Amino acid sequence: MIETQAIKESIDDFLARQSADVERVVREAAAAEITPRFRQLAEDDVVQKSGPHDLVTVADRLAEEHLTRELTALLPGSVVVGEEAVHADPARYDAIAGQAPVWIVDPVDGTRQFVHGDPGFCTLVALALDGVVLASWTYAPALDEFATAVRGKGATLNGTPLRAGSPEPGRPLTVATSHPDFTTDDQKRALLGLTAEGFAARPCGSAGLEYLAIARGALDAVAFSWELAWDHAAGLLLVEEAGGAHRTRDGVPFAITGGNALPFTAARDEATALRVAAVLASRV
Repeated sequence: MIETQAIKESIDDFLARQSADVERVVREAAAAEITPRFRQLAEDDVVQKSGPHDLVTVADRLAEEHLTRELTALLPGSVVVGEEAVHADPARYDAIAGQAPVWIVDPVDGTRQFVHGDPGFCTLVALALDGVVLASWTYAPALDEFATAVRGKGATLNGTPLRAGSPEPGRPLTVATSHPDFTTDDQKRALLGLTAEGFAARPCGSAGLEYLAIARGALDAVAFSWELAWDHAAGLLLVEEAGGAHRTRDGVPFAITGGNALPFTAARDEATALRVAAVLASRV
């Protein structure tokens, strides 16, 4: 415990001194490997993984390699859990629950949008220790939006503080939900509860940008059925630091180390998160 506390204090010092360096690395990775390929991908630059809605491109792979190299250089002793590296070697995912500081990286969140020339994609980076996300960086290069969050110190978008606020009373809650391809039959039944009166549900786009929409008060909640940390770690901290909350179907906060009761929700405020979580629980 003493050693973990010492590492935490070291990371706090790192963030105070070098958070801007992390932003620089994220911007450079996008500028070198992602933006030049936007709307310029050749057919053999895109490969399906588990299906037509689960794609990987050369930009994903090269951007993750760039981020892995530069982020570990910034913070010696840290490790990276990246979506593409874990796809190649699933055992790498275990580092999220390890003792070393871990960078959780999704080089192109919203690859499907990226492939189709839609600007709704982003790069997600989170820094965690002992299963707790301490800081996050969300960059949407085609939209020129960069959001950051540091635990206990708030969240910003392009340097302006983010506040999620609360939904307007009496108005249906706008909720972005998982694509049906990524849900089990039980999860589909749970999500159907969000089609009832009082909700306005729609399919989600890039998870990272949906979390940003919550943090800026443009979306009331999300309801997601998968728990891969690179999709959620950065955005969940962004939502928390903007005043929002997240809950699993069991009513407890989402854990990036896994084992969550799914689907789960993140929302503009705690009351909304509990309301959505209760609906999800009632249908399973």
